[in-house]
Amino acid sequence: MNRKDRYDVSGLPEAEFQPGSRGKVLRNKLGIASKAEMDRLEALALEKAMDSFVRSYDKRHRFTASDICRMHRLWLGDIYEWAGQYRNVNVSKGGFLFAGAAQIPKLMDELERGALKRGTPCSFKIATSVVNSLAEVHAELVLIHPFREGNGRLARVVSDLMAFQAGKVLSFGKIVGNKKAEYFAAVRAGLNRNYRPMEEIFKTLLTG
Repeated sequence: MNRKDRYDVSGLPEAEFQPGSRGKVLRNKLGIASKAEMDRLEALALEKAMDSFVRSYDKRHRFTASDICRMHRLWLGDIYEWAGQYRNVNVSKGGFLFAGAAQIPKLMDELERGALKRGTPCSFKIATSVVNSLAEVHAELVLIHPFREGNGRLARVVSDLMAFQAGKVLSFGKIVGNKKAEYFAAVRAGLNRNYRPMEEIFKTLLTG
């Protein structure tokens, strides 16, 4: 059986596209079919939600899987019915298949008990410990890809909040050109729990 056929996703809103969008925009509460308009609204919603995240999670906070679901829901809850809920469909990018949908609850629990527990609050005095924690949490969260949409952006948000705990700032805008290929290679390296490539990425992104 093909992996993408292992789950019955018929009738799930997260598996459907907005009518008139030519398969470019997921079905949403607002009836938006334009990708450009959806991109704009998602960006505005994230900017607004980020203010709430900074107020909610201080430098002593230990992040959990529930926090990540809450952040996703606060960001996209006005746009998608399934915001904040783990996906029930398998997703891929550029031929790379992220974690199977059926494994997500288990993997997020492992992330909470493992990397998030070790790495947050990310208030380490040693810079190497900050980089190691950022790299592991970020790589694992991207690989799990727990939601139908917004995973990369939310992973960056979690990294930003962790950097804030360490008194640092991240500049994800530096990941351009050849750096994008290096970044995706670093994500793939995380499949073997090799976080060194991602650590090198974060070393270049940290300031403060």
